[in-house]
Amino acid sequence: MSQHELTIKAPDEVKSYPATMKVYTRTGDKGTSSLFTGERRAKDDAVFDALGNTDELSSMLGLAIAYLQATPADTLIPRLEAIQCLLQDVGSNVATPLNTEKQQPVKIRRTRFDSDGYHCTQLEQWIDELSEGLPVHRSFILPSGGLAASTLHVARTICRRAERSLVPLKDDIDKETMVFVNRLSDFLFVAARWVAMAQGVPEKIYVHQQGRSTEFDK
Repeated sequence: MSQHELTIKAPDEVKSYPATMKVYTRTGDKGTSSLFTGERRAKDDAVFDALGNTDELSSMLGLAIAYLQATPADTLIPRLEAIQCLLQDVGSNVATPLNTEKQQPVKIRRTRFDSDGYHCTQLEQWIDELSEGLPVHRSFILPSGGLAASTLHVARTICRRAERSLVPLKDDIDKETMVFVNRLSDFLFVAARWVAMAQGVPEKIYVHQQGRSTEFDK
């Protein structure tokens, strides 16, 4: 197995914690939260906006996975689970600003993201693979194609929002982080189309209010 490949583990395969460990800490009751570096910032800081968006994206992928279970498109699930793990790594990179490297060199090294570009390249390979056999479209695709495909379209829009929220942080995160999130939205678009095709659910295309439309190439 490559050092980059991810293996998703079941809860009983990972370290467990005492049942008495509390979820709440009360440390954020005054409207601040902590970065991985220990620095506290207001919860409406750009860092937490980006972290919230990546968390929301991962949650939406979890819903898509639930809709994919036991369907002809369930082979996509391992890839979506791997992406959920990578989004956690994206969050770690965002929560450890590069401008703290002098104070936190060890934490910066631990949270570097995709320094060799492997994960972005892998997304591109997945996009090319899933694109094979898809109808070529000459019109806008409406979010459609069944529950799983439509959920992936929602995930795509969240991903775009996540990317926008990273822009104010571009000097404090690895450039590969932004590249990955940008490429991820492309992957989710293609994945949604592929799922619709695999499940045999027709996609809907945009029709102009005056009735103009463009059909798929056959």
